[in-house]
Amino acid sequence: MKRLTVFSIRSFIGPFIVTFAIAMFILIMQFFWKYIDDLMGKGIETIYILELLFYVSASLIPLALPLAMLLSSIMTLGNLAEFNELTALKSSGLSLYRILRPLTVIVLILAFSTFLFANYVIPVANYKWRSLIYDFQNTKIASIIVPGVYTKEIDGYAIKANKKNADGSMEGITIHDKTKPNELKIVKAKKGTLYKSDNGKYLFFNLKNGIIVEELATYPPTFDGQGNRNPDTFEKRETRRSTFDEATYKVDLIGFTMDRGDDESFKDDYEMLTVFQIHDALDSMKRKIGSTMNGFVASTENSHEYFQATNYRKLADSLRQEEADTASTRLIVDEMTASEKRMVYEAAILKIDNRINSMSVQFQYLDALNRNSNRYWVEFHRKFALTYAIVVLFFVGAPLGAIVRKGGFGAPVVIAALLFMLYFILITIGESLVESDALTPFWGMWFSSVVLTPIAIFLMYAAANDLPIASKETWAKLFRIRSFKRKKTQA
Repeated sequence: MKRLTVFSIRSFIGPFIVTFAIAMFILIMQFFWKYIDDLMGKGIETIYILELLFYVSASLIPLALPLAMLLSSIMTLGNLAEFNELTALKSSGLSLYRILRPLTVIVLILAFSTFLFANYVIPVANYKWRSLIYDFQNTKIASIIVPGVYTKEIDGYAIKANKKNADGSMEGITIHDKTKPNELKIVKAKKGTLYKSDNGKYLFFNLKNGIIVEELATYPPTFDGQGNRNPDTFEKRETRRSTFDEATYKVDLIGFTMDRGDDESFKDDYEMLTVFQIHDALDSMKRKIGSTMNGFVASTENSHEYFQATNYRKLADSLRQEEADTASTRLIVDEMTASEKRMVYEAAILKIDNRINSMSVQFQYLDALNRNSNRYWVEFHRKFALTYAIVVLFFVGAPLGAIVRKGGFGAPVVIAALLFMLYFILITIGESLVESDALTPFWGMWFSSVVLTPIAIFLMYAAANDLPIASKETWAKLFRIRSFKRKKTQA
């Protein structure tokens, strides 16, 4: 049995390492393709690219492991079946369950290790690589200006430099400032240098030997008492022109498209937390939702006439005389005039509209809190669902390899690609249903596992009993259904 254990593990480790390396390479290339604009042509040192690659590789392991597990299990059992080694093992009295027992132990160890890795390492890796991407995107600010071309990536500005020197300085700078709707400002300088503020919200141009031209919008026409247009103010435009030897011009980056404003701002994001931290964050969010609801209910009761009257009736006996005096001054609708009724109705409608608007804003705020809570729950269940997915995909791929009896990178790759596509589609559907509030985060993240578990059970049963998967007899034996065959009568 010891030889069988060593033989099974040796047969599995090789394909697993190869398929895992291939899956990681594909995912890393996909990542670089997505962020190619933030990495290329920025003069970023190789050491920082390698650091980014290291952290990204760690964060992509949860995506590569299921695919590697599925493909390697199909290849391992397919190789054993193709060369009749699986048949020899079964002929010696070993069942498929016994043959897979050593690999099952290895898979369980890998799944548990993956959970620990996803819980403690991946949050740090996500934070690190997002911080690096943020820094690279800030580097993008210094390189948005292409010599001889107007750049309009910053809202409200059109900036051009005729030439960029090796030291970072620029020549022939032109800045069109259109941030104010009634004013157009043009800044031209012979030379300048670009700097970024520490908080990343502004660009500073240190300009030399330039001019500033400010053109105000045309005044609207005015008319005299007889309705004649005054020609003195029609289409009158005021222009100011000034020169400078050296000046600093500030450009607001509020419209510049960057993912984050500060790398510390996403340190507490749900993807950067362990399951214990997510649990604490959810408790805090639950208390926040509860306090918000209680505060809203209390404010509604305090401002509503019914609750005010109810509380008023509960006052001490010393105030009952005051209540009687107040009751005598109450307005009676039938005794009101038409103008008084209109004023009362308008006041009531205005109060109702205000309360509806207040409730709408409150509901939107609570809906945002609930959606944010769902994101935390999704990440919480994702870590556990990933661990189970590795196990269930092994029990899908192993019997399937024994059934198809094909090893290598031919048929197993095609089958694994189709199954992994199904797995990925199920995960995407589950997350989409959670976002649309059609499913809870639990069922959304476990949706793929719920679908694949019966498939794994059926394939294991069919492979262990050498039954064809498309046969009705297999389904009948699986569900213990007796099949009745009609006997033909002989003439």
